[in-house]
Order: sequence, then C-alpha cells, then structure tokens
Amino acid sequence: MERMNKKAVVLLSGGLDSATVMAVASSEGFIVHALSFDYGQRHSIELKKAEEVARFFRARHQIISVPNVMFQGSALTSTDIAVPKDGFGSMENSQIPPTYVPARNTVFLSLALGYGEVVGAFDIFIGANSIDYSGYPDCRGEYLRAFEVMANLALKETVEGRASVKIHAPLLTLRKEEIVALGLSLGVDYAMTHSCYDPDDSGRSCGRCDSCRLRLAAFAANGISDPISYSNS
Repeated sequence: MERMNKKAVVLLSGGLDSATVMAVASSEGFIVHALSFDYGQRHSIELKKAEEVARFFRARHQIISVPNVMFQGSALTSTDIAVPKDGFGSMENSQIPPTYVPARNTVFLSLALGYGEVVGAFDIFIGANSIDYSGYPDCRGEYLRAFEVMANLALKETVEGRASVKIHAPLLTLRKEEIVALGLSLGVDYAMTHSCYDPDDSGRSCGRCDSCRLRLAAFAANGISDPISYSNS
C-alpha cells in the first residue's frame, strides 16, 4: 500500500472493463481523476455511462473532445463501415477488425500522461485486455510496457527525478468472466455500464457485436444475467 492516497488517472470509457478498473484503483486507495473522450464514436452513449460510473466512485471526471478527423477509417467512428456481427475478432488469424480505432490508446494515454503531470498523478490505469478482446494491437502487454518506458523519458517530473510513471493494466491477462467476477467482488453495478459497438437509437445494445458477445458470455459464465437492455432480447 505504498501508493495509498496517491492520485491516479483512470481512462474511463463507461464500459464494463473501465468500470472494473475504476473499482480496482479506488480499492487500492488512489484518489481518482477519470478521463473520458468524445471522439465521434457511434456509441457515444458510453459517455453518459462514464459520468454515472465516475459519480458512483466519487471520482473527479473530465470529458475531453478529440477531433473526429483523427480517428476516421474505423467502424466505431465511420457510419459507412459496418460493425461486424458474425463472431469474435482474433489476433490468431492476423486480421485486425474494422472496429480498431487508429492509435486510440496511444492518443488517450498521451493525454492522460499530460493531464497526470498537471494534477500530480503518475499512476495511469487502463482497461486493456489481451485475452478476451477483438485483436487490437494497443491492448497488448508489450505495447503498454513500451509506452511506460517512453512516458518516463517524456516528463519534466520524471527526468528531474521527482516522479515515475506507472501504467496499470489490472485486467490484462484476465478472461472476461474473471473481470466480471472481480468487479462484482468490488461492488461494481454493471447496470450503469455500456459495451456495445452499435447500439440502437434508444441506446440498447445489439447483442451481436464482438463486445456484446463477450459481455453476455461473461455474465452467463458467472451464473447471472447481464443487467443492461438488449434490442434483440
């Protein structure tokens, strides 16, 4: 507990994983500064959910707008690209799915790094997962370790020896059902989260995209029903 009562920046999307990470950071005694991003995502309902999660954990919360032009060419930001609904993406077939957003985690972590130096928070939490995920290259352990090395070379506070940056990815090697179990043990109310890549106009999840399939299977593996609404129930 040497970091007890220190500040942390948590990347908070409003999804299942980031809500669990928020719970982990809070349980470890960090004073949490949550960052969410409005980047033109088609599932912008997640920002409302992020606000709910931040309030639930009494975290300081900032929503940062990032120009949509930076993240074009993804099914999550371009409505002319369909969200796949025919099964999980996988790194095993060397195909990164169209839901990949160009350099998203690099941009978000960089903004968290700068914000963290301003508020004195050098612990950054991210909900990256390399087990049950859609095959994104910026969710791998080697990527996060490389970013941490870069971060410690980049800041005045680190170069002058007053701080060190630590990238925390507590979910990195957990299966989705293990993430749900962890969150439940820490008191996460998953009814306030959103995971779907392609919700309907009412904000209900589609139940068919990779994110929905993984989420539904995780709750089923824990013997409970997902508390959110689905359009194809």
